[in-house]
Amino acid sequence: MHHANARLTVHGRRELITRIQRGRPIAHIAADMGISRATAYKWLRRFRSGGLESLKDSSSRPRHCRHALPARTVQRILRLRRHWRRGPHRLGPVLGVPRSTVYGVLRRHGVSRLRDNDRSTGIPVRYVRDRPGELLHLDVKKLGRIPLDGGHRFRGRQGVVRGRPAEGYEYLHVAVDDASRLAFVRVFPDEGGATTARFLLEAGAFYAHQGIRIERILTDRALAYTRSTVFQQAVVTLGARHKTTRPYRPQTNGKAERFIRTLLDEWAYARLYPSNDHRLSQLPRWLAFYNSRRPHTALGGRPPAAVVNNVQKNYS
Repeated sequence: MHHANARLTVHGRRELITRIQRGRPIAHIAADMGISRATAYKWLRRFRSGGLESLKDSSSRPRHCRHALPARTVQRILRLRRHWRRGPHRLGPVLGVPRSTVYGVLRRHGVSRLRDNDRSTGIPVRYVRDRPGELLHLDVKKLGRIPLDGGHRFRGRQGVVRGRPAEGYEYLHVAVDDASRLAFVRVFPDEGGATTARFLLEAGAFYAHQGIRIERILTDRALAYTRSTVFQQAVVTLGARHKTTRPYRPQTNGKAERFIRTLLDEWAYARLYPSNDHRLSQLPRWLAFYNSRRPHTALGGRPPAAVVNNVQKNYS
């Protein structure tokens, strides 16, 4: 990447070569473009040796590093991490390697967090579908309603009786598209089969409005998903197939669980709401922000709507 004060970008270098090929003196061209003759000749030599590709910025990373960790050691770190499921503080002394080095290896290979790995095999659990609608994640989060005098997160737990909140619960039904992370949320008073079926049909209508056809649906093994005939009929209505996670493998549905955590952190518990109704009134606004403007790290800093827009050309 060129620095902030660079005179020539890749486009400028091509323009330089074009002007030289037209036969104008290099000294005059360099003066017009605000560069030295030495710089002009440098790019001319690179162009003659490598063509247009040589005008692009090259990586500043050295080709060889005498202090690089041997590949055999790297593989041993990854193998022990997978088998023992231990962190840098415990792997470092065993391997005779500084813990900072162990952490660097794990981070570069994307296995620095144990929660990203399958519990039994240690294999990283990561996959992204190729197109929106190919897989839709569904999940439900039980959320305590806010009492009239505020919840314990802001008042503290003094005088709070553990157990069912006095105001009861409400249930957040969430749907997250695997490829684009485009999300849909509705709040219902229960999580029964009829409610999950209703939510699925509403989610299907939402994604259809964005030009996305749901092909497969992934849920956990809750009875509302697996035993409810109404829910299965809703799946058939959408023309989709229903898949469930394997027993004791919640990571498979991790995109929905991660979205729920973001939903709780950035909406449900992000501020002191004067009432439960006020919190619910802010949900559509936050969801619109999440879908259309909030940068997503897994999407290269783009919001979900940008991915849908690039693929489907119809999100607004």
